[in-house]
Amino acid sequence: MQLVSTKDELRHHLDAVRMAGRSVGFVPTMGALHEGHLSLVGAATADCDVVVLSIFVNPLQFGADEDLESYPRPRQRDLELAETAGVDVVFTPSPQEMYPGSVFTAVHVAALTSTMEGAARPTHFDGVCTVVTKLFNLVGPCHAYFGEKDYQQLAVVGRMVADLDQPVTVVGCPIVREPDGLALSSRNVHLSGEQREAAGVLHRALRAGATMIAVGEHDGEAVAAHMAEIIGDEPLARLDYATVVDAATLEPLRALARDAEIRLLVAAAFGSTRLLDNVGVTVP
Repeated sequence: MQLVSTKDELRHHLDAVRMAGRSVGFVPTMGALHEGHLSLVGAATADCDVVVLSIFVNPLQFGADEDLESYPRPRQRDLELAETAGVDVVFTPSPQEMYPGSVFTAVHVAALTSTMEGAARPTHFDGVCTVVTKLFNLVGPCHAYFGEKDYQQLAVVGRMVADLDQPVTVVGCPIVREPDGLALSSRNVHLSGEQREAAGVLHRALRAGATMIAVGEHDGEAVAAHMAEIIGDEPLARLDYATVVDAATLEPLRALARDAEIRLLVAAAFGSTRLLDNVGVTVP
């Protein structure tokens, strides 16, 4: 496994890889790797000849009151996990390498970023899209792997790639969960024991919403209200949103049309730790 810390070295190395006729898979991360990240590496390894993983805690996607400084950075453990998983190249730039001066340019995706995470964190998606565009420019033509846990991010990045004709194929990969259904997240390490137990309410609420639809409920607002009620009944949970949206456009849905592909999404804070989760449903 090669460690690369500069943009020029990464670009030149991967240009040579493609010149040799080999395909590139890319897994962008902020580190604190867990089984969810490693499942993305596994998908990339299965599809591509060379797998690149980036570890960069991107300051542009954190708001003023968010957890940039406390975000976990277990570098040595991350490198060991990446090597064991079969990563070929790890890109670990410094903030100064990625942003050597003032940043005057931002990448903004309209419409898809105005609700849910975009409403809760107004600058978040511009930061995500800007750094992902920079990383795509450095990595070059590739397959890029993102988890469905951050479903809105997956949809936003997919639309950005399509709109800007970036030479990247975005691949969404299934959520990896704990035995009680909690979606794996780097932020889970911040939960206390009681908060960790309480956090299972997110997946329970999603399952309840999916069950309502499976047995014939076609009112999206009723499904969202039921999920919100379940989360609201957990004393340690502070609900942010519970919603039912079109899987492609992220538009909130009132009437659930037959055979429609929809997404149920929830977000809540447990103490200072904010968690997301979602499930996909095909309306019967």
